[in-house]
Amino acid sequence: MEKVFINFSDLLSLVVLILVVLVIVVAYSFYVSLIKKKNKAKEAFSSIDVQLKKRYDLIPNVLFIANKFMEHERGLLEEITKLRAQAAKLPADLNNAEQKLQLDNVISGKMGQLMVSVENYPQLKSDQTMITAMQTYNEQEEHIAAARRFYNSAVLELNNAVEIFPGSLIAGMLAIKQLPFFEVENEQERKAINAADYMK
Repeated sequence: MEKVFINFSDLLSLVVLILVVLVIVVAYSFYVSLIKKKNKAKEAFSSIDVQLKKRYDLIPNVLFIANKFMEHERGLLEEITKLRAQAAKLPADLNNAEQKLQLDNVISGKMGQLMVSVENYPQLKSDQTMITAMQTYNEQEEHIAAARRFYNSAVLELNNAVEIFPGSLIAGMLAIKQLPFFEVENEQERKAINAADYMK
């Protein structure tokens, strides 16, 4: 029977090779995971953007109807129009996420003020076209809320992956950064607006 001798340097080379392969496999799996999470956040942001676009398309109809009745609210109507135009110009990508989300919070607040103002105009409050427009707007707000939840869930996953070691190293090399959550900025905006409340 022939004795087999394993050279120590060969054994060490084999161990080093196995470790290098293992490090490459782990790094690649973190890389793939980060890219998937980033793409999921992009998809979620796109879904919010689609819902916001639908809202922005509804705003002119609401303002047109309101404009007939709300002489004293011209400043608010003009401000909403300017904000809508500004939001529509922003490209829909993650680089503009924070700016777009902040702008949307301002628009939501102004539209909330408009809904409250409708209460002071009985003719507007009872106008069937306005009632229909506000119901449609309210439904759109519900779709936006659902898209916000999906986006925030995707952002949470991405931000956790970007913050936790070793994902933080790989994210740094790939310039993948944390994304902002879609949050309501003030207490007034946290209150849901139900158009039906204003159309009684």
